[in-house]
Amino acid sequence: MEALALAEGYTTKLEVIGSEIQASDELVAYLENEEEADYKRLQEMYEPKITAVYEAVAANDPLQLIALEKKLLESEFEGLFLPKILGYSVLRGEINEQYKYILPQSHFQDVLMAICNSANFDIIRQRIGQSVQMGFALSSDIWITNLMNEITNKKVRYFLKGMKLDNLREQHERKHAYNRYKRQFKNTEFASTVFPETLSELKVLFSWLKKFLIHRVDSKANNASLVPHLKTFISNEAFQKTDEMVELLALYGNYFDLEKEDLAHLNGVFNKVRQEIPNFDEKYLTFLLKLQKSTLDVTPAADNRMSALVSRSIKDELSEYYDLMENIHSKGYTHEGAIESVQTFYNHHEGKSLINECVRETIFGYYARLLNNLELSEYPELFEVAKNYPIYMKIFGNQQFNQNVDDLSMGFVKRLLRKYTDKRGKDYQDIKKFVSTNFVDLGFLKEKEVVELFKTRRKRKTPAS
Repeated sequence: MEALALAEGYTTKLEVIGSEIQASDELVAYLENEEEADYKRLQEMYEPKITAVYEAVAANDPLQLIALEKKLLESEFEGLFLPKILGYSVLRGEINEQYKYILPQSHFQDVLMAICNSANFDIIRQRIGQSVQMGFALSSDIWITNLMNEITNKKVRYFLKGMKLDNLREQHERKHAYNRYKRQFKNTEFASTVFPETLSELKVLFSWLKKFLIHRVDSKANNASLVPHLKTFISNEAFQKTDEMVELLALYGNYFDLEKEDLAHLNGVFNKVRQEIPNFDEKYLTFLLKLQKSTLDVTPAADNRMSALVSRSIKDELSEYYDLMENIHSKGYTHEGAIESVQTFYNHHEGKSLINECVRETIFGYYARLLNNLELSEYPELFEVAKNYPIYMKIFGNQQFNQNVDDLSMGFVKRLLRKYTDKRGKDYQDIKKFVSTNFVDLGFLKEKEVVELFKTRRKRKTPAS
């Protein structure tokens, strides 16, 4: 369960920076005067260099981030960058519905203890208050008490005691504070994880691992360095009969572009466990549906990757499902042959079945990708795509699908009306004519709602003074 070691190249770069810090005039000035302004100059000079190394590791070798952070705890770095690391360690921890850590956060403790024992504590503490407050709020009272017992310096103990806020004992306050705190780091990449090696570690660490993988896929990061570890994970026979394996295979298969050898390895493991795990196809489709409804996009490319993995010699719902996906993606979802295939497939399965829900999400995904990425000036595309709304609405006969298409289409129309405000202009009139006719027929709007949507808003007259 050890974090991955830091590569020699990164270690060397950090050691060079550490040596530069120790030999710098800025450090000499700070040690002589112990003035905050001198420490800030040290930060201005060397934190950008540390940041450059950190960002390179985060982008290309995220499993090494924890080892990098531990390296920065060494005294030669004079506590630089530690406030940021403390914040990252707070947010990495998995939390439950009560906004409490699921597991004790040892790395948060290590970073906080390094700060508390730093000769530069008095200056560093000015930048860590909110992080300590949040970390303590998410931790248990016992954990905080044990940490306090390790602190001998009375000044430090007094500071830490002040970081335990009474208002954050309330769950709703913790939730609000956590979400507010998290927003500060939304443009910073610091996600990392540890791959489990035993069954006991799997049960404890998998949620963290899954969240990490979803984040890396969602952010379209360079994930080449993860492939060897994913390969090792799926090769572990102790994991191959677990439900966690199903979810990891789904992420690995849908979202990772693999070299020929790695692809062959994944193919072998996937079809092996597909036959060994009870109800594999149901468990896989359940997770696939979650992915389809998440921020991740299960694109035609993702479906095609999986379709290539799914051996048709195994007669289960996955073989059926990916045969249909190949048909839809190769012909196009508006093609008459593809539509006919969807109708035949859909009628062959129970309307509310899991597999049919995945099919509905696939078709909705086409609409969503189009309208969410369509330039407003290209609005006639909406007129075209809406022509096959009634076809799929009739095939599926599903109110939620209809509502999703309604919300998606109305969202695009409202964006159009914010752009095209000239009520006499051709664009405005074309949009109004289309919506007035088609959205009423589709059941998206009632006639009164159409009138309200396009009603001229009179500006209030300013009272005469």
